[in-house]
Amino acid sequence: MKKLAFRLIVVLSGIVGNAQTKNFIDQPYIDTTAKVDTLVAPDRIFIKIILQESDSKGIIAIEDLEIKMEKSLKKLGVDSAKDLKVSDMSSNFKKYFLKKKDIQKNKTYSLLLHEANTAAHVFIELEKIGISNVYLEKTEYSKIENVKLDLKTKAILKAKNQAEYLCRPLGQKVGKAIYIMDRNIHISNYRNQQRNEGGIVAYGVHENSNPLAIDFQKIKLETTVSVKFEME
Repeated sequence: MKKLAFRLIVVLSGIVGNAQTKNFIDQPYIDTTAKVDTLVAPDRIFIKIILQESDSKGIIAIEDLEIKMEKSLKKLGVDSAKDLKVSDMSSNFKKYFLKKKDIQKNKTYSLLLHEANTAAHVFIELEKIGISNVYLEKTEYSKIENVKLDLKTKAILKAKNQAEYLCRPLGQKVGKAIYIMDRNIHISNYRNQQRNEGGIVAYGVHENSNPLAIDFQKIKLETTVSVKFEME
């Protein structure tokens, strides 16, 4: 008797499930997809600075290069205590033991900046004091998560607006949403750009050069949502 009751419950559950699926398929609905995107200017610019004693043929110690670098950054208003971090340290001990040559040290820094103009001045000033190994590491936008949520909201509203536009000629209205597919946010690649003609600042400048008007390509974010709405 218990087995019979259990089978009956299972059968009834299957019928209810099928009925719900059937109702979803059979009811009038409209399926629409909306895509939105936006551009944001990076406000976190990471610069890689490599100090090498070999660049000065051992004449200037790496500690002296550090002092000069910090003075130059301070002159530009950069908070080196907060935004300048050591990312790697090395020295050629192996070469020293094998060839009995002087030890030359290397030190790599990561510098965080917040605007392109400051970056241009950093490249210029570091070149002046003999630090030429300066590169753009990456760029970021600090409030990117907020932008993602805002894009999703706009995509949903756009999808509803499209559905209403399509239903209007039929004399029907858009009801509640019965299905939403939220696709991943796509973030485009970005690179250093220069507005003026000539060489890019990061690749070398002259001692008497003025900072070039450089900018960084904006970061593009794009999202797509698919929504099914009831038709009334």
